[in-house]
Amino acid sequence: MSAESLHRTATAALEGWKTLDENDESLRHTMLAFLASAPLGCLREYAPGHITASSLVLDEGGCHVLLTLHPRVGRWIQLGGHCEPSDDTVVDAALREACEESGIPDLRIDPELLSAHTHPITCSLGQPTRHLDLRFLVRSRAGAHIVRSSESTDLRWWPVDALPPNAEKSTIDHLVHLAGLR
Repeated sequence: MSAESLHRTATAALEGWKTLDENDESLRHTMLAFLASAPLGCLREYAPGHITASSLVLDEGGCHVLLTLHPRVGRWIQLGGHCEPSDDTVVDAALREACEESGIPDLRIDPELLSAHTHPITCSLGQPTRHLDLRFLVRSRAGAHIVRSSESTDLRWWPVDALPPNAEKSTIDHLVHLAGLR
């Protein structure tokens, strides 16, 4: 069952996450406790909150990051979204979301968890909930052609050192730093 495999792989990703500070370690334990109490916690239908899967998409040289202008959030953010019943793992979910939202079919994902984040949001459920976001590093081949999906207001490559003013700058800077680019 997909809910079980998503749950198992989300738990494994968090158990294997090499956190760099006490805040991330606290978040790791909080997310593991959430999953221990929520067998369906990887499915969007789980209204109290649910695991989501995101991708920091970098070009091959690591000089540019692909960001989407999210219509609900109103800011430039990394690609990602909900786990789907067709996803066997959270890594599969992150890669699927990156491919769907970028139009790039041949992305490569690092299966090791890069970071995690949690935030309140009113998502497709139409009611306030919480996303517990697992974030992975994804690489694109040089010169990959992007195609904006219907889930995005805009989609662009940005230099990692010149992000747009309304980007979730601290989050993206942190992710770029974790990817070893700063």
